[in-house]
Amino acid sequence: MELDITDAISPDDRAALFHGLHGYNQQFIASDASGSLGVWRRNLTGGLDGGLIASIKGNWLCIDFLWVNEALRGTGLGRLLLATAEHTALQRGCILALVDTFSFQARPFYEKNGFVLQMTLEDFPHHGQQRFYLTKAL
Repeated sequence: MELDITDAISPDDRAALFHGLHGYNQQFIASDASGSLGVWRRNLTGGLDGGLIASIKGNWLCIDFLWVNEALRGTGLGRLLLATAEHTALQRGCILALVDTFSFQARPFYEKNGFVLQMTLEDFPHHGQQRFYLTKAL
């Protein structure tokens, strides 16, 4: 059996892998209980001031990315993006939320917004840093 090793994952290979994985997962998670969710804040020129990308898996909102332009941090934009995603997820049947963040990122922000630490992964991605996994009941 030969294996290919690559640093460049093609869109076709990625799509084929996700297609196979999705096909397997469908027997356990209804396809209508999954999907993507994006929440954006655009400025007057159409540029992005902040945004949130999440996926819905069963009754979980899984927050993948949340970013706010540095100039707008502390204005409530992050809280608004998060609250909007949570509200939308509730309308789509979610009852729980999951997020992970690094020690150099936004753990206090998520805790201020009702998330509770569930697990810490030490020395990730580098020695002396941590990755935190937090959850919240919606």
